[in-house]
Amino acid sequence: MLQIPISKLPNIGSSYQNKLKRLNISTIEDLLYHFPARYEDLTIKKDFSSLSPGEKVSTEGTVWQIKSIRTRYGKTLTFATMSDADTSLDCIWFNQPYISQIIKPGQRLGLSGKADYFNNKLMLVNPEYEFIRPGVSLIHTRGLIPVYPETSGVSSKWLRSRVMVLLKDQNIQSFEFLPSEVIKKYDLEPWYQAIKNIHFPENSHLADRAKKRFAFEEFFFVQLQAQKRKLAWGKSLKTQPLNIDQEKVVEFVGNLPFHLTPAQNKSVKEILADMQKDKPMNRLLQGDVGSGKTVVATVASFITYLNGKSTLLMAPTEILATQHFQTLEALLKPYGIIVGLQTGSKKTKEKASIWVGTHALIHSKNLPKNIGLIIIDEQHRFGVEQRSVLREKGLVAHFLTMSATPIPRTMALTLYGDLDISVIYELPAGRKKIKTYVVPPEKRDKAYNFIREHINKGNQAFIICPIIDPSETLETVKSATQEWERLRKEVFPEYSVELLHGRLKSKDKDKIIHKFKSGDSNILVSTPVVEVGIDVPNATIMMVEGSDRFGLAQLHQIRGRVGRGSEQSYCLLFTESQNAEILNRLKNMEKKHIGLELAELDLEIRGPGQVYGVAQHGLPIFKIASLSDHSLIEKTRKEATELLLKDPDLKSNKYLRNKLTEQNVSPD
Repeated sequence: MLQIPISKLPNIGSSYQNKLKRLNISTIEDLLYHFPARYEDLTIKKDFSSLSPGEKVSTEGTVWQIKSIRTRYGKTLTFATMSDADTSLDCIWFNQPYISQIIKPGQRLGLSGKADYFNNKLMLVNPEYEFIRPGVSLIHTRGLIPVYPETSGVSSKWLRSRVMVLLKDQNIQSFEFLPSEVIKKYDLEPWYQAIKNIHFPENSHLADRAKKRFAFEEFFFVQLQAQKRKLAWGKSLKTQPLNIDQEKVVEFVGNLPFHLTPAQNKSVKEILADMQKDKPMNRLLQGDVGSGKTVVATVASFITYLNGKSTLLMAPTEILATQHFQTLEALLKPYGIIVGLQTGSKKTKEKASIWVGTHALIHSKNLPKNIGLIIIDEQHRFGVEQRSVLREKGLVAHFLTMSATPIPRTMALTLYGDLDISVIYELPAGRKKIKTYVVPPEKRDKAYNFIREHINKGNQAFIICPIIDPSETLETVKSATQEWERLRKEVFPEYSVELLHGRLKSKDKDKIIHKFKSGDSNILVSTPVVEVGIDVPNATIMMVEGSDRFGLAQLHQIRGRVGRGSEQSYCLLFTESQNAEILNRLKNMEKKHIGLELAELDLEIRGPGQVYGVAQHGLPIFKIASLSDHSLIEKTRKEATELLLKDPDLKSNKYLRNKLTEQNVSPD
């Protein structure tokens, strides 16, 4: 019933179908799940005699007379005189002459609207109206009135009318898909009761009960998809277990030029335990910028090499791929292990055991046949698509996904429900906290002098701008190209100031980065392209223009480009905003230095869509559920897992089975 196309409903032709598509409504289910954005409280009925100017009210009365007149300016005014016991009230509608053809004297109307003066007389101006009929509830003018996300030609009134008709259907009234024991266990509303109460609640308590049910549903679907993938991954895919030579692991770790932190050691143990199984590893390694994820990945690559197998490490940018290559080569070269680099502009000619490159690496025709480990860095949900490509090539390997994006545990459980998770929650010993300051515009010159002092000591600075070129719509936002010109000519003419952004050619980017890394340039003006992949221990100052345009988690990642050496580093956050809320949000950067804490704050303040950006592929969109609801995420994960263990193919639940088929859930 729910999957019936909207076109099958009465009075919905091609014109309305096209309009509804803009609201992502194409089936009955889509329409029913097009939830109100808010409710207008018109629960109290007022008599005509108690109306006050400027007040929005719900009232009712009998039509005494109605007429339309044209003004000398060509406009149409429609007047209706209503009676309510001993009082009369006029209603006026502007440029809606058809109303006088619909409403007739003697009819009783429910009305809602704002009372105001017109020609020195108190009237209802452009009120909503509906006919009062025995046994029929008022849905537009009385109660908690649902107000929906709308589009041109589809009003909330139109949506309310269609939803009310659907709710009278017997098939709708008998529908349910959650197991009865789950409904009882978590005190959830039955589906029909919830769908009725989210659209037309009698009171706010019933609306909240309905929201609780649909929040559970939203998380349950996501967890069901993730756990289905996880079970399928474990059942259908087998790989050769790798032998872990503990002596050689201890020797390798002992020869590293630094000590692993306890969190790094724990992550290594979890990864190596996975690699000993005949089920391919599918793990997320999460850690702050500079926490040492690449070193952990290097240990896993070393073990893979000892087992006679190859490793692929893929990163989203050439900058980051090159940095990984340099790290792995430095650590593995003493063991005679050849690390190769393949990007759009570079390719190692030697036969390598470990290949590092961008995500295009997996499409290479010359992939080794014996790949044992695939490491993917910095791309959410990347592994799902890439596993599919590799299986088409006949490759089943261990998967390790790395992310420096601080993802709150709740979001990680939702986004990565099909992955096991290891977290590196501490920075290597000796790293100093980066002193961070929100700088008002009037202290800009002092900030420039501060940068000058540090450059004169032999240090370097980043200056980050949100956009590449000046924008007419963002006049107050500093662009990288414009700032670069101004800074190198007017502010820092005595220094070498370079410009880096995403539109530059690869060879030009490499040249600029090499110049900055080698200390031949003093200041690098850049867009957030430096957020990942540039490691310059000599850079001690990070200055961010338009910092209010970034989330806290992203600012934390940008800040992580400095503080890589032993010297004290600083982060200066500039904003033109005087908004107290924005300034308070940025002030958190001064007090908090752990990425996960800042990401949790981002989640509370900005919401998931803003934290991770609209371009984040695979991010679930929740209408009701909140990603800060830790408890509900855990509950739905538990119930989804238990349901699939009892009924892996969901044979007993056609609706859920079809739902997962629509989502194309598979081990890939």
